Amino acid sequence: MNLPANNPTLTSWVEVSKESDFPIQNLPFGVIQVGEGKPRVASRIGDFAIDLKSLFVLGYMENLPFVLEDFDTNSLNKMMLKGKMGTRKLRERLSKLFQSDNTDLQGKQHHVDQVLISMDEVTMLMPIEIGDYTDFYSSEQHAFNVGCLFRDPNNALLPNWKHIPVGYHGRSSSIVPSGLDFHRPKGQKKPPTAEVPVYGPSNLLDFELETAFFTYQGKPLGETISTAEADDYIFGMALLNDWSARDIQGWEYVPLGPFLGKNFASHISCWIVTLDALEPFRIPGPVQDPKVQPYLEYEGDKHIDMNLDVFIKPEGQDEVSVCHSNFKYMYWNMNQQLAHHTVNGCNIRVGDCMGSGTISGPEEGEFGSMLEISWKGTKPVPMPDGSERKFILDNDTVIMRGYCEKDGVRIGFGEVAAKVLPAT
Repeated sequence: MNLPANNPTLTSWVEVSKESDFPIQNLPFGVIQVGEGKPRVASRIGDFAIDLKSLFVLGYMENLPFVLEDFDTNSLNKMMLKGKMGTRKLRERLSKLFQSDNTDLQGKQHHVDQVLISMDEVTMLMPIEIGDYTDFYSSEQHAFNVGCLFRDPNNALLPNWKHIPVGYHGRSSSIVPSGLDFHRPKGQKKPPTAEVPVYGPSNLLDFELETAFFTYQGKPLGETISTAEADDYIFGMALLNDWSARDIQGWEYVPLGPFLGKNFASHISCWIVTLDALEPFRIPGPVQDPKVQPYLEYEGDKHIDMNLDVFIKPEGQDEVSVCHSNFKYMYWNMNQQLAHHTVNGCNIRVGDCMGSGTISGPEEGEFGSMLEISWKGTKPVPMPDGSERKFILDNDTVIMRGYCEKDGVRIGFGEVAAKVLPAT
């Protein structure tokens, strides 16, 4: 799709370093707070937040389908209700305003001072009010690895896995923004040698490297969204650390699946990168064999070449790289996930969150969880102080970063990071 705001030759009158995740070709959306001020909707370029409320008040959004209340608020939901065409026009307007040769804003320094806010002065807040959360299980390598660890390599994938994008409904209230520390979860566990379960803090706390996509308002209950229509209902993406307490989960998941082992915390990055900004990085997906059902067939390139990195930072130490993966390794793409989610008539609402499932590549070093990286604790990861990690310890910070890069343009997400505090 040829969108003017994606032109790789565009430059801005705002200085942006080549290493920045936020060039003029990105222009993501989020919610900011300055000091004790009221939260408001923003975009970002380089090291500056773009105050969209101020832009609106100063008259730079004429002939766009927005009102002041869409930006003078604590979530993106009202803005997202304007749909794909609304947010696309908004991003195109921002692109024009900040291009090097456009003097509409840059020629008015008293306006620039109100609109551009240094990120050093900004607190990032939860960007979207999430009503419902669905987590998929769409990386073949991850599913294979887990199957090998808990069953056997000859029967690693369950019989339904290559026929449907497997998923489950999670809990949206515990999806929180990057930077919010949390306590180690507690629950029932059943050690392999024990006859009865025990209660206490999780000993096998794990990260899961995922992305999330967020939806515009969907169709009414009873209607479906096809793979061809799906792009029109996807607003944008964030990084997602969908933490897992493996020991709690292992005891509880039969017969109804994840519960306390998953719903204690999931962290997202705070800038939502629009699907429009990610269009230049589309690539073909894997050959799907066996042939999928007709409603899961799709045309065009619907996978995205997105570099993903995970680091563990023990307290007082440098961060250690433990994973370099890529979103391109997904077997099921977002269009298929959304089509499957709605094929039974399930209604999608504005701000719904869809997790990708853990993203693992085919090689060691590309696995998206400690369960796989340490191979269920048999291959510990060394740390700078001489300690090692099989799973995540108290006071460890887990950091995830992601970006796409092509034609000299880097579109990134910033990071999602969180520190694990001891159990209360």
